[in-house]
Amino acid sequence: MNEILTRLTEFSSRLDAAVWGIPMLILLLGTGIFLSARLGFLQFRKFGTIMKNTVGKLFEKKSDQKEGTLSPVQALTTALAGTVGTGNIAGVAGAIAIGGPGAIFWMWIAALFGMCTKYAEIVLSVHYRKKNEKGDYVGGPMYYIVNGLGSRWKWLSIVFCIFAMVAALGTGCMTQINTIASSIGSVFKAYNPSIDEGTLHMIYVIIGIVGAILTILVLFGGLQRIGNVTEKLVPIMALVYIISALVVVFTHGNNVGRVFGQIISGAFDPSAIGGGLTGVAIQQAMRAGFGRGIFSNEAGLGTAPIAHAAADVKHPVEQGMYGVFEVFADTIIICTLTALAILCSGCAGQFYGKSAAADLTIMAFSTSFGDKLGASIIAVCITLFAFSTLLSWSLYGARCMEFLAGPRGMAVYQAIYVIFVVVGASVKLDVVWNLADSMNALMAIPNLVAVLALSPVVVRLTKDYAAKKAKNDKRIR
Repeated sequence: MNEILTRLTEFSSRLDAAVWGIPMLILLLGTGIFLSARLGFLQFRKFGTIMKNTVGKLFEKKSDQKEGTLSPVQALTTALAGTVGTGNIAGVAGAIAIGGPGAIFWMWIAALFGMCTKYAEIVLSVHYRKKNEKGDYVGGPMYYIVNGLGSRWKWLSIVFCIFAMVAALGTGCMTQINTIASSIGSVFKAYNPSIDEGTLHMIYVIIGIVGAILTILVLFGGLQRIGNVTEKLVPIMALVYIISALVVVFTHGNNVGRVFGQIISGAFDPSAIGGGLTGVAIQQAMRAGFGRGIFSNEAGLGTAPIAHAAADVKHPVEQGMYGVFEVFADTIIICTLTALAILCSGCAGQFYGKSAAADLTIMAFSTSFGDKLGASIIAVCITLFAFSTLLSWSLYGARCMEFLAGPRGMAVYQAIYVIFVVVGASVKLDVVWNLADSMNALMAIPNLVAVLALSPVVVRLTKDYAAKKAKNDKRIR
């Protein structure tokens, strides 16, 4: 068994290195830059308007919501539930350990241009969506590929769906429950340092079973049950984590200036930081920042548009603006706070050049809250983050299966997904993370090809929305 795991780890590492090479980084960043230029750098130029029409409407009640849809805010929180997850806690820690503080700079760059990528994905998803047999709105890359590029491109939709279904089992399921289990295990270790591995394994299995049961209960409620749960869960979990991270940063406030300096200098000369980063190249810092950044905010992957397609809006651009806010909240706010907490605490140095995940973030929080409380805070936050991600990605994978095989196939996929929740709780973390990163890259390729090809549609819809807003057209909000 150990030999199989060793070979699987080696294979996943080679695959991850291959798909996240320079061509993939160019495709992701290049798409964001291209779309930003075509849209007149909308994410910067219209940032105030976007915040007003997203954050400003978070607490509005929509009484006339259509059946089979989600409110714009529910669609946002469902998508945010999928994006704000272990990537914000464990993924950021991993990026710093692999690429040093400079990885955070490249994470920011990817996010700033990724805002336009996600905006375009969501606009296309809402524009080309359709109703399924149950009367629910369904959309995403598989639909805007077929309906936008034509039926001869259906093979590209199939490729996306296959990679997305596999990615959902890794990114959305196994990495989430695995990180929940390991973080809860750290709490047990904090309170009982002598706990043995056998007992921990049993705890992980129990966590997997409980997670599977809770997932089943929500999935039985369908799309709107997921929307109702995430609408309540996401704001609470984000607020708890943001406040906790700010406490850590303020506790080490005298290090903030130095840390920002390390982030900037480390982006262009990682080895200058010292420690275990000797010999680390800019490419490695970029790869770590882009890879884990995309894992966190999902800009370019094509997953979040599947949730946004169900939004009850009158114009695609209305929902597209939520995509800009989504990336901003996920990466610029939450990921940055995680990075500052880790780097300001001084814990990162001993992890440079090694594998790190939530354990590094827990250590950073422990410098301000103590071992027990620090581990408990991260365990609670990760449990909330990761469980909400479990729910959203179950929708993404199931929608892809529905596109390929209809409603019956969707039910089969959900059953498989629940089984992977149990299995993922005790799988070796390195294998899961590498495979998840690889699947993210592979599913992004067909999606980005379609987004680039359909960029004229995004530009036309953006101009149409602006013209109608200028005329105060009642057909839009």
